[in-house]
Amino acid sequence: MAGIYIHIPFCKSRCIYCGFYSTTNLNIRQQYVNALCKEMALRKNYIDESVSTIYIGGGTPSLLTEGELKTIFEHIYNLFVINDDNEITIECNPDDITDNFANILRELPVNRVSMGAQTFNNARLKFLQRRHNAEEIKQAVQTLRKENIKNISLDLMFGFPDETLEEWLEDINQAISLDVEHISAYSLMYEEGTPLTAMLKSNKIKDIDEELSLDMYESLVSRMKSVGYEHYEISNFARPGFRSRHNSSYWLQVPYIGIGAAAHSFDIKSRQYNVSDINRYISQINNGIIPMERELLNNDTIFNDYANHLTHNAANYISERLMEIYNHHIRLTYKGILISDTIMSDLMIV
Repeated sequence: MAGIYIHIPFCKSRCIYCGFYSTTNLNIRQQYVNALCKEMALRKNYIDESVSTIYIGGGTPSLLTEGELKTIFEHIYNLFVINDDNEITIECNPDDITDNFANILRELPVNRVSMGAQTFNNARLKFLQRRHNAEEIKQAVQTLRKENIKNISLDLMFGFPDETLEEWLEDINQAISLDVEHISAYSLMYEEGTPLTAMLKSNKIKDIDEELSLDMYESLVSRMKSVGYEHYEISNFARPGFRSRHNSSYWLQVPYIGIGAAAHSFDIKSRQYNVSDINRYISQINNGIIPMERELLNNDTIFNDYANHLTHNAANYISERLMEIYNHHIRLTYKGILISDTIMSDLMIV
């Protein structure tokens, strides 16, 4: 069992909170897609197992044309052995889900769509500089259902400046009302180098109170469980049978190949990191060179990866102030004790 991740770094505009590598230069999409296909050919022997999950992420993969998407999938299926029982996800912006685009998805092997809804509050969507509005989220889900897309995931955010608990509960309820199979919910993060963080540092906005943030998270967990969603990771909730298989595999030592600028790969023996520069990526791939760095893994490193599972998940709890570092140890805070069963379960399952 193995996975494939294809990184599509294009965005029409950058959201103020995003720290991921992306570009707004859409004029080089076709050049980039050609480079993706060449990298796949160069690295077709990187994994020697059949592929059970494919994830087209970004950026905004829904900015690609029908022809560009078909080219990518044709090369995937020509170069790799793809299992019949697979999970194939594409990330989309809600406003890109037109009748025509949904029809394109139906013609592709895609069986899972992940959409960045973030919030159903139009003022906050504008604040984040998102391209869609709340109504377009609902329309997108309906449009995908018409094309028989049976596995839809929505991303939500909480902890906006001046957000109330009641407003956050309204967002949760709006998402639940759409009856999607999967919901991910993240606390708004202040990443270095983003416009959002610059606003925070200049006192144009104020981070929410930690007590309120905790109340929001506890309300999220309680509400999602009350309507039948499984809380299987810190920020992820799924209907039974609809966990994200691709994302879960990252923590199960499943090998995967990452194709594209800024993509990461793992073949058990090493980790590989492609350059986070689209122009350099295209240029070097066209010359038959994979622009990457490799980290070889020994037994100690592999052991540390299991330990890193704990520290990775603990980092999320530390950011939520549910855990803290004390005397070189990680321990629960008082607030973390309130949901200690959830935290311990999440930290111990690898």
